Amino acid sequence: MTFRNGLSSLLRPEDSVLVMIDHQPYQLANLNSHDPHMVVNNAAGLAKAAKVFGVPTILTSVVEDRGGRIFPQITDVFPGQTVIDRTFINTWEDPKVVDAVKATGRKQLVIAGLWTEICVAMPAIQAAGEGWDVTVITDASGGISLEGHQVAIQRMIAAGINMMTWVALASEWQRDWARTETAAGLVDVVIEHLAGSGIAFLWEQQLLNTPVPDAAS
Repeated sequence: MTFRNGLSSLLRPEDSVLVMIDHQPYQLANLNSHDPHMVVNNAAGLAKAAKVFGVPTILTSVVEDRGGRIFPQITDVFPGQTVIDRTFINTWEDPKVVDAVKATGRKQLVIAGLWTEICVAMPAIQAAGEGWDVTVITDASGGISLEGHQVAIQRMIAAGINMMTWVALASEWQRDWARTETAAGLVDVVIEHLAGSGIAFLWEQQLLNTPVPDAAS
């Protein structure tokens, strides 16, 4: 296995392309590896982070007529964008999706989807074998069971695929808080989707803007 290390191995927004796979009602109904609310929240946070950083994002569903539309928490981030609907279980066997990814000219392929053991693992493993630098966002994905999710992660790691959470990815894209063109947008996403950290930030702002009582009075 080639070890992933060094500065050049970190993800960069200008080199990344995100594919969000099958965040649909049918898959969510049998999601048992995570709290479903958390997965919807994390997937929405991931989508918003990609938009903040200008990362091209491909949305794809499988048999939408039966499985349902992708969650509006995701599609609302990209109004007017066409969702690529497939019959292939393995997204990477659908030329429409692959062509859309190739058209971006990016080589750092970021994937999140439902379910991890099927709809994430298959395209990730195939794309990695074709030379793509693949990262899977584990907490914006989920499986039929905790075992299924965990075994899929182990299988993908063995195939040389990188694993991250959505907040780690967003932080890697930001890299430096002096990058003011994206810092404010990322803070907005944190407030909306990072629970305790977002609330703590708002509290910090409240405290900083609250006058200190005059001890003499």
